[in-house]
Amino acid sequence: MVIPSILEHAHTLAGRAVEEGGVAVDATVGNGHDTAFLARAVGPDGSVVGFDVQEKALAEARECLEAEAPAASVRLVHAGHQTLARHLDEAKQGRVGAIMFNLGYLPGGDHSITTRPETTRQALKASAEVLRPGGVITTVAYTGHEGGKAEAEAVETWVSALPQEQFRALSYRFPNWSNDPPRLFAVEKRRDA
Repeated sequence: MVIPSILEHAHTLAGRAVEEGGVAVDATVGNGHDTAFLARAVGPDGSVVGFDVQEKALAEARECLEAEAPAASVRLVHAGHQTLARHLDEAKQGRVGAIMFNLGYLPGGDHSITTRPETTRQALKASAEVLRPGGVITTVAYTGHEGGKAEAEAVETWVSALPQEQFRALSYRFPNWSNDPPRLFAVEKRRDA
């Protein structure tokens, strides 16, 4: 396919922003695929911090990392993404090259446990503060579950309110899909700000 999927596009954008030896964050670890992607991107000299409220997700991420990025320096934190800044070492604040969010629920897990607009907004605000110039935040929002549309709207509102002198933002979606397709929001902290 010429047009990349939502997740492929999120990986492309995050991959362009993260540097070998750099710092990256997976704000919603889930099954660990974004965590492993970021771990490979930063390489053995970089570091990744991942967050999830479910121990099951962290266990699945550990298995994924063992298979896909065994030499990576990854710290998994059993906490919500809104605590992101509190769990980043001071030396990493302002140095994060990519932060990835994959909102909704854990695939194969308890669908009643989902990310929520209020904590996601807090996490996005914290992400913008710890991001380095040239860094990127990608947020994949799923609208097909209860609360998903409200969360996607909250993300879009937050992204739309960012000052263009400091950030570049985009929204990527498939408008001709009839089954509530996911949406990608990406934010780059400008180097010239």
